[in-house]
Amino acid sequence: MGAKTGLLVYADGGVPGLLKQVSAADLEQTTAMMRSLYPGRVIEATGGSSLWDGVYPPDGQVYAGSWPGVDLVCDRRVMVDHPSQLPEHLVAASAGRRMVLHTMHSVVDWLAFGVWEDEHLIRSLSLSADGGIMENIGEPLPFEEPYWAGKRPAKVIQWPDEDAKPYPLPFHPLDMGEDALRALCGFILEGRPEPSDVDADTIDLCGFFVRDPNAPDPAAKEAALRATVTAMKPARTCVLSPDGTLVKRSGEKIALLPPPGRPSP
Repeated sequence: MGAKTGLLVYADGGVPGLLKQVSAADLEQTTAMMRSLYPGRVIEATGGSSLWDGVYPPDGQVYAGSWPGVDLVCDRRVMVDHPSQLPEHLVAASAGRRMVLHTMHSVVDWLAFGVWEDEHLIRSLSLSADGGIMENIGEPLPFEEPYWAGKRPAKVIQWPDEDAKPYPLPFHPLDMGEDALRALCGFILEGRPEPSDVDADTIDLCGFFVRDPNAPDPAAKEAALRATVTAMKPARTCVLSPDGTLVKRSGEKIALLPPPGRPSP
């Protein structure tokens, strides 16, 4: 399992049904949506992605789409440990609508999701292998029931030289994460797709760079980094000699402190 998501959706009804009706996102409409969700930020268009590939964009980038009845944003900045603490302006944008947050990260076995109706949080869950249950608000949703009932225990493969240890949670967060993604958004990233799933690979999203106007310009930072690399001395390749000193490949010895236990000359 290696899926990661940072997904926020606003919808005038059930998200899966609405996503089945969309095609490529309109740039002008999506840009207007982005400016409303990122006030005061510099927003620059860049290359887009499909929904399937874009749910975890590069840092500083956003993949997004806006259609009649549904708006969608993929951004690492929405990956918060506690969905109830999502920025207020993002929650306010759900007035009169349903909002779904889905975030997970495979490296730390973490899942967090939230569902709001007309700005009111009705369900939130955040848990990870290391952090345990960090937030659990509202009644479990139907797709959660087999997990809490012990019907979907975590399957952990132990390394041969490790002592067997029980998984710290009653189920694996990424297993529930895929079921949550299907139930709340209509598609999955890993596992066997079903005929009724949304084909996320056919939904084209627009791409944007989003940054603080007071932060250093990315192009200037890149230029400074390149200048630093250019000014660096050529790399040296050394080997350890029998007397404990480093010797350059050219044969020149490098003056270093003596190895531990060896007196100074």
